[in-house]
Amino acid sequence: MSDIAAKRETNRVESENPSHKVKRAKADDDNGQEEVGKESEAENILHGFKTCKVLSDSAREKNIFIHGKFADKEAVVILEKTPIREDTLADLFSGSMLKLEMRNDIYSTYRLQAPHHLNEIKTTVVCPATEKHVKKYQRQESFLVEETGEDYQSITLPYIQQQSFSLQWVYNILEKKAEADRVVFEDPDPKVGFVLLPDFKWDQKQVDDLYLIALAHCRGIRSLRDLKSEHLPLLQNIFEKGKEAIMQRYNIPASKLRVYLHYQPSYYHLHVHFTKLGYEAPGCGVERAHLLADVIQNLQSDSQYYKTRTLYFPLRAEDRLLSKFKETGRL
Repeated sequence: MSDIAAKRETNRVESENPSHKVKRAKADDDNGQEEVGKESEAENILHGFKTCKVLSDSAREKNIFIHGKFADKEAVVILEKTPIREDTLADLFSGSMLKLEMRNDIYSTYRLQAPHHLNEIKTTVVCPATEKHVKKYQRQESFLVEETGEDYQSITLPYIQQQSFSLQWVYNILEKKAEADRVVFEDPDPKVGFVLLPDFKWDQKQVDDLYLIALAHCRGIRSLRDLKSEHLPLLQNIFEKGKEAIMQRYNIPASKLRVYLHYQPSYYHLHVHFTKLGYEAPGCGVERAHLLADVIQNLQSDSQYYKTRTLYFPLRAEDRLLSKFKETGRL
């Protein structure tokens, strides 16, 4: 599936079998039991990176996505400027060097060279990267797809089943084999429980761009299409306890949160996004995001709502699912 560009802190390495979809920075031992591969803070793993091409960049989001190689392994490196934080302003003003570029009446512009510790670039490394990763981060034209309930059964579901997207990284988190130290809250109930942890798009240094993900313990729910009224206790539990946990940890009330699901999701295990209202998180637009409150209300009205409902979502030009819709004359 198409995914949020961005990915979204400190240097981290995503390592997984090339046939699998990588979503989080992780590295497991041969038995998949422990997180390993945490580089020394001073180590520069990029010194051997050879650039092939720039996949995309954004002056607005201040990031760049680069395809290259580490020796014989394909890789994608993502560089992103970190936000300026209020608690660093005193150091920034007192410790920076300024070079005048222009002065006109009351206006002047400068090049500011910030102190080393305030001049970080968040770096994400995906290695080994598959063709899917390269396409995922490559700038492409997007198309809005109209999917009926019948389209899902005849086009989308067979595509999902054929692709066999790996969810091992999700199960590692749920089973506490990876990222256990990042968990903000957990309800361990196997039916209605979930794990809440920060998304890698959020560096956790300020709450203005707060972004957390709730991963359901219940397995087998791929997306909105699988949700029925029997899942209401699970959805309501995530909605209420997720908001409570964020209030307790970050002092952000429910009235300042955007809580939603994606369709299409970027991985097929039920998860819910919690972002700060006012932060334009990637993928929070109406063409992809569905507010959890609306999802709950729709299922209360009709248990089969998402089985039969026509849904719309964007796909990028080289997405294979888009090709499936074109082949059947649906686009």
